[in-house]
Amino acid sequence: MIDPSVVDLSRLQFAATALYHFLFVPLTLGLSWLLVAMEAAYVMSGKPIYKEMVLFWGKLYGINFALGVTTGLTMEFQFGTNWAYYSHYVGDIFGAPLAIEGLMAFFLESTMAGLFFFGWKRLSRVGHLAVTMLMALGTNLSAVLILIANGWMQDPVGAVFNPITMRMELTDFWALVFNPAAQAKFVHTVSAGYVTGSVFVLAISSWYLMKGRHLEFARRSFRIAAAFGLASALSVIVLGDESGYAVSESQKSKLAAIEAMWKSEAAPAGFNLLAWPNEDKQANDWEIRVPYMLGLIATRSTDKALPGIREIRAENRKRIVSGIEAIAALEAMRKNPQDAEAKDRFKAHEKDMGYGLLVKKYSEQASLATPEMIDQAAMDSVPKVAPLFWIFRFMVLAAFVMLALFVLAFWHSTKGSFESRPWLLKWAFWSLPLPWLAIHSGWIVAEYGRQPWTVHGMLPTHLSASSLSAANLWGSLAGFLGFYTLLLIAEMFLMFKYARRGPEGHDEPAATLQMAAVNA
Repeated sequence: MIDPSVVDLSRLQFAATALYHFLFVPLTLGLSWLLVAMEAAYVMSGKPIYKEMVLFWGKLYGINFALGVTTGLTMEFQFGTNWAYYSHYVGDIFGAPLAIEGLMAFFLESTMAGLFFFGWKRLSRVGHLAVTMLMALGTNLSAVLILIANGWMQDPVGAVFNPITMRMELTDFWALVFNPAAQAKFVHTVSAGYVTGSVFVLAISSWYLMKGRHLEFARRSFRIAAAFGLASALSVIVLGDESGYAVSESQKSKLAAIEAMWKSEAAPAGFNLLAWPNEDKQANDWEIRVPYMLGLIATRSTDKALPGIREIRAENRKRIVSGIEAIAALEAMRKNPQDAEAKDRFKAHEKDMGYGLLVKKYSEQASLATPEMIDQAAMDSVPKVAPLFWIFRFMVLAAFVMLALFVLAFWHSTKGSFESRPWLLKWAFWSLPLPWLAIHSGWIVAEYGRQPWTVHGMLPTHLSASSLSAANLWGSLAGFLGFYTLLLIAEMFLMFKYARRGPEGHDEPAATLQMAAVNA
């Protein structure tokens, strides 16, 4: 049995490196397609201002892309160093999309990025636009493959356990690729990246407008970001609803915890707009409910019931008992591969084996687990409610604040009145950190909500970690945090430096500004 502190430190290290890495990823996703839109405008109109926009925002994209690659490289190695048993147990499945991502998507993205920056004088306008589009495609293809791997951890499909090799084996590659959980996660995540890129461009453009600098550049950038951002913000909310529906199908414990739904109720279930969850009482101290709303959103029906946390834990307890039977039968099969009775018993309980492994946190031999240990494992099978409840609601609130921003920005950009609305420009500027806060909140909900599983229903987190010492983990964690913090400081310094300098590093002459105002 691995020391629980080692498991916790391994989780903390991976969470820290992932959250640092995902400071850079969403902006890369969003800026890539904004660059496509700007360069398409340049190719179609021939106006130099659009090329200037591509060069400027492309410079910021390049800085962010480089830091994203640097921080992402170490993450895959952590599967081998910190999560050795996880890699052994499911590596054949989880490794497939990651290998394709590295060999295909990342090479496409990085090759096209090189041509994007150094091909302006060597490629035609249309040729360079094609490069920019392929760069954006590679960026998004990389995201989909990584999220396919992550989606399988949320809803493991297309795989079976081999009792001879004691590993999970892939049986259906296309089930892995078209896993509903993975597809919902992909479209929701990349849409959030598009919002991030749009807020980034909108905020910096607003700052230029408030300062009276690079006005024509800022006007056009503002308009493109407002339109792209509005479509993206709507997509995030709509696709987030779809992601929630996928969770209701595959991870009922996560949904119940997010909604602080302690007991089942008649369909359609009500939605807790606000509540104060009490883990000790297994109830909410107070709640503000919207009748029927959760049932309609989560089940797309009026007659399908959603289980509450108490019912889920009771059902999971039964599955834990069944899983203990599967583990006992597996041990008998390994001692005597010809034991027909053990084979039949294992087949009858195989689907619950992962739940039986939950008791190994308390008893090295599952068959020796006491009723109290089984009860505790059942309690562990649903994550803590309060963190998920409040973080999820912050994420949703942030999404609607950004939607409101883009609605007003788009409306005033169509009316040509956004420059005369200083409150709108200030709102856009001070909203710059909001998409990152929302995205990281979403990842916390997704990953913390999966606990106590590394692979939902199949492999508990406490069995997945490597046999390391706490001292080694503290040392590597400190090293990662120190190095990544330096990279983040370097990123912010360069971003601020070039954003403050602006396109071409100088203000537009007054005559150019006057001409631009006439033509706008």
